[in-house]
Amino acid sequence: MDNSNLTDGMHVFVDALLKNGIDTIYGVVGIPVTDLARHAQEMGIKYYGFRHEQSAGNAAAITGFLTKKPGICLTVSAPGFLNGLTALANATVNGFPMIQISGSSDRAIIDLQQGDYEELDQMNAAKPFAKAAYRINRPEDIAVGLARAIRTAISGRPGGVYLDLTTALLGSTIDKTVADNSLFVPVCPAPKQIPSQESIERALKLLGDAKKPLIILGKGAAYSQADANIREFIETTNIPFLPMSMAKGLLEDDHKLCAAAARSLVLENADVVMLVGARLNWLLSHGKGKHWNPAVRFVQLDIEPKEIDSNVRIDAPVVGDISSSIELMVAGLGKSPVKASSDWLAQIDADKSVNIQKMAAKLAAVTSPMDFYTALGAVKEVIDANKDIYLVNEGANTLDDTRNAINMYQPRHRLDCGTWGVMGVGMGYAIGAAVTSGKPIVMIDGDSAFGFSGMEIETVCRFKLPVTIVIFNNGGIYRGDHIDLSGKGAPSPTTLMVSARYDKLIEAFGGTPYNVATPQELKDALASGITSGKPTLINCVIDPATGTESGHISSLNPKTVAGK
Repeated sequence: MDNSNLTDGMHVFVDALLKNGIDTIYGVVGIPVTDLARHAQEMGIKYYGFRHEQSAGNAAAITGFLTKKPGICLTVSAPGFLNGLTALANATVNGFPMIQISGSSDRAIIDLQQGDYEELDQMNAAKPFAKAAYRINRPEDIAVGLARAIRTAISGRPGGVYLDLTTALLGSTIDKTVADNSLFVPVCPAPKQIPSQESIERALKLLGDAKKPLIILGKGAAYSQADANIREFIETTNIPFLPMSMAKGLLEDDHKLCAAAARSLVLENADVVMLVGARLNWLLSHGKGKHWNPAVRFVQLDIEPKEIDSNVRIDAPVVGDISSSIELMVAGLGKSPVKASSDWLAQIDADKSVNIQKMAAKLAAVTSPMDFYTALGAVKEVIDANKDIYLVNEGANTLDDTRNAINMYQPRHRLDCGTWGVMGVGMGYAIGAAVTSGKPIVMIDGDSAFGFSGMEIETVCRFKLPVTIVIFNNGGIYRGDHIDLSGKGAPSPTTLMVSARYDKLIEAFGGTPYNVATPQELKDALASGITSGKPTLINCVIDPATGTESGHISSLNPKTVAGK
């Protein structure tokens, strides 16, 4: 037998990645995928090795959000696969295109449950948590398997796809000419989904009849990259807009039509609301209840038909991809003009003025030790001077207060925990954004949230990424002054170490540490970190007695009968 023209599944898979323009992999290697990563790097694919698969998956997910191409996460079998699965599920819930590729053990042994090394039926375990899951068993099917994963991840509503590579596949042989001829790039993997003209006309008529219209921009609108048309529609109609957290910056937060500072007023009074890539989930009180005008009517632009009427009646559904839908909405204004009234805008402006002054007073107040808003006052000055900065944000109070206080000025530059509100995404998002954009990243993290993925500071330092991490350290989950109700003096369930020096961690890996206790120290350290472009960590000392239980969503946290 002539072996001179044979290749193996591992090499064919790397060739398929390259054929499809995939140039970056995030992951944690081990049996059976170590050589796969080595060969990918040898062939020019950038490989970023992490300390935990969940963070690698989060980096892949946010890369997908920023690029509209599936981010790639590579893991080992069973436990490594399960670690990455959390990020894959989070990507699916948030609509981020991502492919988790995991090696897996011997199928024949797994199927009979005979106890192989890291035995797990990974494909079927992934199915409930991913948009789809596939397994490739034969080298001649590699190109088709990858094409299916890519198409599934980015078509329709994007999401996470699991791709299982068996150990047998990676070591299997195939004639190289046959393998090369099998490779291909899927044609039009994310086709446009054009809404009906009837739905466009219905939506414009409803908006045209509104007395107090409002537009809510979701991260689906940000993902669409239809920035110019979204801006044109808003500015032409003069309809005020409310950005959800990851849609901040689609139009700058200080835009005259931004109603974020009058959120309560516009939700309670708007009579027609147009949702653009935003879902009526818990983040919007499901579109009903005391926070909403009971007579409100909805226009909804969404790519997923099943999203329509998910919580309340949608009077004017526009089902299609956001880019096509908003393009047709703009074009339809010539025939069906829409214009918000000056009285409605004046009412919003009056409320905004009061709330902006209240926020300014909070940010200007100097407390010792600092509270969240004192610290954010310093952060705001630096961010306002660096308007193209990418901001990663997670925590409870740290998340809520930062979202309220810090303006964004560019699309897709605010990255946070999104739909699930999950902790631990921060370091992966920061690394993925740094790799994808090549620009400075600022991460504002609560001390509790940082603990989920903090070891990735070694990854940041190893790859010399321009990431500046600010940890709001108040020594606790929510706050650090809770006590042990048993009276035994143990740390309470929400207590962390208020004396922790997180800055010492990055010092161990060669990064730049800061420990700050005043607004000026914080401002100087943050500006220095951004300017340096070097891995930086700022331990920001916050008063342990500041912070609200569960942040802005305390109503979701059940209390005991005694209310303790």
